[in-house]
Amino acid sequence: VQLQAFGGGLVQAGGSLRLSCAASGRTFSTYVMGWFHQAPGKEREFVAVISRSGGSTTYADSVKGRFTTSRDNAKNTVYLQMNSLKPEDTAVYSCAGGLMYATESGRYDFWGQGTQVTVSS
Repeated sequence: VQLQAFGGGLVQAGGSLRLSCAASGRTFSTYVMGWFHQAPGKEREFVAVISRSGGSTTYADSVKGRFTTSRDNAKNTVYLQMNSLKPEDTAVYSCAGGLMYATESGRYDFWGQGTQVTVSS
């Protein structure tokens, strides 16, 4: 499975962005999908995860109530709606797929290239 994330950009604090991650292949619905971000000089951090059906989601405390992840298995796409963005959300955001519902990046088997999100104050 190959993943491609897009939708990043420059936005002012308080604004919104919607990231998309499109997957190739016919097995997208069999994978748990996660979102991670990495700021300059920092470790990659968990953002959100969504189950195969989309019925379960988990978020990092830092984004709870502001970010929402969803998926459309018919379109082989997972989304990350980011609202009330803060400068500290600035990072490269990546999507990943795996078989386990997990918050640890090591549990994921394949990754898309990242998309830059920059939030200005």
